[in-house]
Amino acid sequence: MAELELECVAEGLQFPEGPIAMADGSILLVEIARGTLTRVSPDGAVSVVAEVGGGPNGAAIGPDGAVYITNNGGSFHFHDVNGLMIPGPTPPDHQGGSIQRLDLATGKVTTLYTHCGERRLNGPNDLVFDRQGQMWFTDHGTSKPDHKTYGGLFYASPKGDQITCARDHLLSPNGVGLSPDERVVYMADTQTGRLWGFDIVSPGVLAEPQLAAIPGRVIATLPEYQLLDSLAVEASGKVCVATIINGGITAFDPDGSVEHFAVPDLIVTNICFGGADMRDAWITASGTGKLYKTRWPRPGLKLNFS
Repeated sequence: MAELELECVAEGLQFPEGPIAMADGSILLVEIARGTLTRVSPDGAVSVVAEVGGGPNGAAIGPDGAVYITNNGGSFHFHDVNGLMIPGPTPPDHQGGSIQRLDLATGKVTTLYTHCGERRLNGPNDLVFDRQGQMWFTDHGTSKPDHKTYGGLFYASPKGDQITCARDHLLSPNGVGLSPDERVVYMADTQTGRLWGFDIVSPGVLAEPQLAAIPGRVIATLPEYQLLDSLAVEASGKVCVATIINGGITAFDPDGSVEHFAVPDLIVTNICFGGADMRDAWITASGTGKLYKTRWPRPGLKLNFS
């Protein structure tokens, strides 16, 4: 297990997720339980950029400079367990989620998608933009007391006029990211502790699976009981996935080998990279409501449009 020197930048956050490293040194992130897009200044000051409602779960800067948000619509019921904020089952009044656009200049929030064709978006979770300016995003599905709805991997235009489901019937899609050459889209599945790789044959189109029951390539599955959340990719191609229960970040090499970096929270949910050398890393420790900063051993991949 590798060691990180962690600096707590902010605390008291209400289940932070979706961090974005901004050019001015601040971090934009969502607070799922608070329903906001929030800014954390370099000195740790916390301010609300906009109230977006529902359950904002992921965020990314789009080609037009706006922030795009995967909003699960409040698909988690949060409760306190020994001082940790724990996401629980989907509330019975949950109506579904959406993809939102937030104009940073005006604060205006626009809903782009609530459906893919006739299919309701249940719990949009995470997103990433490709070089074409289109977004890959995951839908985590929902968990009811007597059943689980499946999720999927989607591809959509930030204009709100085109959306397709690239892979369906996935158990619990969470983090999503692209390889440096954008020939692979990675997806972390929460409940299985498994990182998937899907080969891209053209923008928004995935290679057909060899077997219908196997949606993509298994990069690795973590042993014992470990859950996966959101992710970021290194410049080297390693995929850094936030890990729950075994709290921290697990770096998956495309060859299947893994390296774990511990963080003092059972529910670590995301990581982003920034700084002049892309080795500054910010980690959301959501159970305790903290944002940590550290120096990563290798440079992160610079995201399109960030």
